[in-house]
Amino acid sequence: MAKYEGSCHCGRIAFEVEGDISEVIDCNCSLCRRRGALLAAFPRSALTLKTPESDLGTYRFNRKAIDHRFCPDCGVSPFSEGKRQDGSVMTMVNVRCLPAVDLSMLKVTAFDGASY
Repeated sequence: MAKYEGSCHCGRIAFEVEGDISEVIDCNCSLCRRRGALLAAFPRSALTLKTPESDLGTYRFNRKAIDHRFCPDCGVSPFSEGKRQDGSVMTMVNVRCLPAVDLSMLKVTAFDGASY
C-alpha cells in the first residue's frame, strides 16, 4: 500500500494518506464544480494530519453532513470528512493536493453530486 504526503498550497495544512489510488471521482455538486477537485475515498483512519486540527477551516453546506476542510490562509481544500450510511467515517482526499500522484494515470469517474 502506498503512502502519500499532501498539503494545501501554502503548507499550513499537511497530512499523509495511506492507500492505493487508481480511480478518482469528479463531482458536479455546486462546491466541487467550483473548486475543481479530483477526489479519492479512504477510511478516515488512513489519513494522518501532520498539523494541528485547530488550523483547519471547516465548511458545511446543504445537509451539513460533510466537513469540507480548507486552509484559512491559502483557501485550498485538501480533503473532506463525513460518515457513510453504515456509520463509518471516511475522507475524500483531493488528489490534486498529493504532488506524487500522476493525474494522467488515474481513471476519472463522473459523480452526480448535484442530484443529492
